[in-house]
Amino acid sequence: MTPSDRLNLLTSHLSATSHKMSDSFFEQVPLAPPDVIFHLTATYKADTFPQKVNLGVGAYRTDKGKPWTLPVVKKADEILHNDPNLDHEYLPIKGIPTFTAASAKLMLGADSVAIKERRVAGAQSISGTGAIHLGALFLSKYYPKGAVAFVSNPTWANHKAIFNNVGIEVADYPYWNPATRGLDIDGFLGALNAAPNGSIIVLHACAHNPTGVDPSHEQWTAIADVMQAKKHFPFFDCAYQGFASGDLAADSWSVRHFVDRGFEIFVGQSYAKNFGLYGMLLTAIPSMFEIWDAIFEDHKRERCGCLTAVTRDTVTAKRVDSQFEKLQRSEISNPPAYGARLVNIVLNDPVLFAEWESDLRTMSGRIIDMRDKLYKKLIELDTPGQWNHIVDQIGMFSFTGLKGR
Repeated sequence: MTPSDRLNLLTSHLSATSHKMSDSFFEQVPLAPPDVIFHLTATYKADTFPQKVNLGVGAYRTDKGKPWTLPVVKKADEILHNDPNLDHEYLPIKGIPTFTAASAKLMLGADSVAIKERRVAGAQSISGTGAIHLGALFLSKYYPKGAVAFVSNPTWANHKAIFNNVGIEVADYPYWNPATRGLDIDGFLGALNAAPNGSIIVLHACAHNPTGVDPSHEQWTAIADVMQAKKHFPFFDCAYQGFASGDLAADSWSVRHFVDRGFEIFVGQSYAKNFGLYGMLLTAIPSMFEIWDAIFEDHKRERCGCLTAVTRDTVTAKRVDSQFEKLQRSEISNPPAYGARLVNIVLNDPVLFAEWESDLRTMSGRIIDMRDKLYKKLIELDTPGQWNHIVDQIGMFSFTGLKGR
């Protein structure tokens, strides 16, 4: 072999090696589309039109379109920061025990038989999303294999992704009736009857997202009748307790009804809306120390929620609780402390709790008032069509019945 041949062979070898090293292990990863809701918010912020209005934001806003920090949250924050025993140690894996206990009491009622009989398990989560995820992950491992999770059509955009990501198949049940602009109760009940026995049924406890249409008490009873006959498992998503009607007990009526009838249930609770704890707390002009603290420490992280389970007996509750802890350990290790500490202070202080209820009535009352004003204005303008559904719906979402052109 001539020197020229050897040089060509070496060059070819180096070229091939270089090509192999430049290949990525992730060449086949598809580009995911942006999240619809957050992409809409980003588009809104980039729009320079002075009279723009964001009707898609999933957070409470004032008349001026600004965030509102609940006065009771400010008080709890002051108490927290004046606590000489405050530290930034890890929380227990399942979170603050008094927080999870208070969350169960808030959802099930102070006189709950399930709580008295110690049939309740719970784990602090990263808001409602974390609660639904932890519950879905548990079901993927310990619920009968092949069970399908049924979600309403339409539903919160994240429901399907959460269950799909843990390997649980997702199907729809009818919910919205465009003709009546209300609940399709016949379609709903029909789908529950047709679903395989023992299906997982994801239910919105109150203030249905995104329609604003909730079943009546009589309709909830009919839903429970079918689910009991079919041995379905109820998984409630409760993101708006107290925020819907202003009454904490009224907004959890559906959950308590199912528990009173002997169902085993999961409930994913969120404190994002009803406490205004959506993200991280920073001052208006944060210092580098505050930014570092907020990113690398957990004491400024606000998002908190709770997964609560009601089981058949105490022994089962202990087993479920132990698996919540095991799964949580491998998922997030320990939940963040800051938001849960704020909520824990309020839920366990009678005076602050009463103030929180007042704040909830302020927010829910304003939303109800805005619905009423919109309805009256449409009637005043003699707008064609029926508009009662706007005031019949509840919470911060509404399906208006309008169609895009």
